[in-house]
Amino acid sequence: MHIAEGFLPPAHAIAWGVASAPFVVHGVRSLTREVREHPESTLLLGAAGAFTFVLSALKLPSVTGSCSHPTGTGLGAILFRAPIMAVLGTITLLFQALLLAHGGLTTLGANVFSMAVVGPWAGYALYRLLRRFGVQLMVAVFFAAFVADLSTYCVTSVQLALAFPDPGSGFVGALGKFGSIFAITQLPLAVSEGLLTVLVMRLLVQSSKGELTRLGIFLTGKGDKARRTETEAVA
Repeated sequence: MHIAEGFLPPAHAIAWGVASAPFVVHGVRSLTREVREHPESTLLLGAAGAFTFVLSALKLPSVTGSCSHPTGTGLGAILFRAPIMAVLGTITLLFQALLLAHGGLTTLGANVFSMAVVGPWAGYALYRLLRRFGVQLMVAVFFAAFVADLSTYCVTSVQLALAFPDPGSGFVGALGKFGSIFAITQLPLAVSEGLLTVLVMRLLVQSSKGELTRLGIFLTGKGDKARRTETEAVA
């Protein structure tokens, strides 16, 4: 992630584009509804998109045809849920492919699926699970960002292994090779991204507490009746 321009076989590139499309369409609808019903959220949406763009623009060489970097999608998924991040992530990846030669247009579908679909959904699902069981906000934010980052690279490893199976051990062998090479750089990057996301969330708690309250960030507990407003020291 990002997989470079022209690196995937055409059939794989098309297949990943088709797989990503429904999530992006759903995300466009969710984003349109959010902006229409809550225009005051535009600034925070822009901040979430910028956070993703800046972090994912950093790249470290990892595997031929790809690279390692933070993703920044966990924050937006926590704030606005995963469908909206499918749109923000796609916009980010498109601009990076066009302006930074980071990723590519032919591999856009594959990159969207790993970074803008699976990553946000994995991070958001874990965040909701942890909050449902009363885990403190910043702890949940850390693990959500950590998992959003790491799951992106797990999917990228699968994509590369499917496209380039090992001559001897096939898909499983290739998956082990790609995954182990990614892990060298990605595990510390995922931890760093988790810590940075916690720092940003703390700043948002101080500067945009009203908006975060509307988005339900401070709610925890099982079910609507059992939910309570969090009074933990998160500021």
